[in-house]
Amino acid sequence: MDRILTISTKPIVIAGPCSAENPMQLQQIAASIAKDDRISMMRCGVWKPRTRPGGFEGMGEPALRWISDLRKTYPTMRFCCEVARPEHIELCLQYSMDAVWIGARTSVNPFLMGELAEALRGTNLAVMVKNPITPDVDLWVGAVERLHAVGIEDLAAIHRGFATYNNLGYRNNPLWEIPIEMKRRMPKLPLLCDPSHIGGRSELVAQLSQMALDLHFDGLMIECHPSPDDALTDSLQQIRPSELTTLLDSLKIRQQGTTPGEMRRLREELDMIDTQLLELLSRRMKISFAIGNIKRKHNMPIFQPERWQQVLDKQLEKGRSLGLDANFVKELSEKIHGESLRQQE
Repeated sequence: MDRILTISTKPIVIAGPCSAENPMQLQQIAASIAKDDRISMMRCGVWKPRTRPGGFEGMGEPALRWISDLRKTYPTMRFCCEVARPEHIELCLQYSMDAVWIGARTSVNPFLMGELAEALRGTNLAVMVKNPITPDVDLWVGAVERLHAVGIEDLAAIHRGFATYNNLGYRNNPLWEIPIEMKRRMPKLPLLCDPSHIGGRSELVAQLSQMALDLHFDGLMIECHPSPDDALTDSLQQIRPSELTTLLDSLKIRQQGTTPGEMRRLREELDMIDTQLLELLSRRMKISFAIGNIKRKHNMPIFQPERWQQVLDKQLEKGRSLGLDANFVKELSEKIHGESLRQQE
């Protein structure tokens, strides 16, 4: 069987509703997707892990029957859904699903990943792994490695953002450096972006999609609903089929051709600045270590909230004067402060 999740010159595009709600809803989406050869696969939420009890948790097996019925009308269309338990995989095989994805609440747990890997052993399902809900690239890599270990080769990773203390206006903080590191460690693994779950709002989906392609992601998974206001789950982040078409029309695919001379010069300048930043940070940490010794000698607490607030306020003010984003300055300052405290301890 040919691989579904392969890196190619055009991005992989997966689209469909957050939740499969009824046959008519799926038929409306499928009819739209079938007209657009840029869309590789239709996603349908069959089981929905909800943060709190009492919400809509998906239709389960009846939704798989609706998808199976769609194949009669669209025999070449491919379908995928999320799985979280071995019995979900058994049902997906029974109803001939083409691919599955493992969600952020599942990929964070090595025990669950081990059970799902064993259930997938010997199957021909394509498998996508969303990043763990926590910003830990090793957990993400480990989840993929567990699937590799049981012989799954048709694999991809999906970046959907991370739950952090400050999500910077997104539903899930993108922390782009983590998927970039994932790609560095596993360069042959297709990397997709889920802009719907990162943004949490439909108006952010287009710009996040373009950002992902500018970072050379291999594809997108986008939530699409015929009537987002009436959606049973994630109504704020789903877009209409017409909006999906407009979005795909607007995307620009950047070419990785020969680097122009001027860009090479600027990159060399960036490399030099990065080296200087690291040298300055090293000096700063040595000073922090010395301050820690003084604090211990005089029986002073390591963390001094008033001093930290003064430093942060000063950094934010200086950042504003330099035209830097306040959230960026705050997050950077917090990381530096955290490492300084560790040095002082």
